[in-house]
Amino acid sequence: MEFDGVKEKTLVLIKPDAIQRGLIGEITGRFERKGLKLVGLKMMGLDDEILKQHYSHLADKPFFAGLAKFMKSSPVVAMCLEGLEVVQAVRLLCGITKARTAEAGSIRGDLAMSVSCNVVHASDSVENAKLEVSRFFDEKELHGYTKSEYEHVYAEDEM
Repeated sequence: MEFDGVKEKTLVLIKPDAIQRGLIGEITGRFERKGLKLVGLKMMGLDDEILKQHYSHLADKPFFAGLAKFMKSSPVVAMCLEGLEVVQAVRLLCGITKARTAEAGSIRGDLAMSVSCNVVHASDSVENAKLEVSRFFDEKELHGYTKSEYEHVYAEDEM
């Protein structure tokens, strides 16, 4: 069973602090257990060009140099997830940016304490998700496939 309607896609970056702490499986598993469809996955190093694009809204802030240094300190894992209202679902799973006050049960609430070292980045809107997915993935790196468990994740009238 597959969706008849529009499927949203969103970007998640597993940040350098999570890579160093061995949290890739834990974080990826949370999205999979939720029932989200993983359609793109890769480990990559970030350079100044992609960081300036991705954090353009922060590029003129005094802390940008430190943020860029942190994001280049080890590879990240980029994931593209797909599902019904996936942007909002992923935001809820991740928790708020300030990890030490994020709700228990969320990824940040359970696994992080910092604002910057908060283990994940997640797109904050459908519009930004479209831009961010295309920034980190070529179309050929995204995979369309039938996810057989959808009949157990969504009600028939949601599909």
